[in-house]
Amino acid sequence: MPSEALAKEGRLVWYVYLLESEGSKGERYVGITSDLKRRLAEHNTGKSSHTSKFLPWRIVTYMAFSNQARAASFERYLKSGSGHAFANRRLW
Repeated sequence: MPSEALAKEGRLVWYVYLLESEGSKGERYVGITSDLKRRLAEHNTGKSSHTSKFLPWRIVTYMAFSNQARAASFERYLKSGSGHAFANRRLW
């Protein structure tokens, strides 16, 4: 079921997203949120200490999950050594 359909049913959708800085070559960020548009706006207005130095940001890839625990697990994986390798080959 697409994430828009889940959201319309009142189910919370969790996104794992990969950002790339448009202003600083090579700067990347992986995060999780239930509101992707709001979270990207927060990154681009400097509300995140990790990303405020490298504005602006653009979304490279995002994945939608209907289960928060699975989304959090995938985010942790992407931040691990083997997850970095996977993301570099498949997602960036």
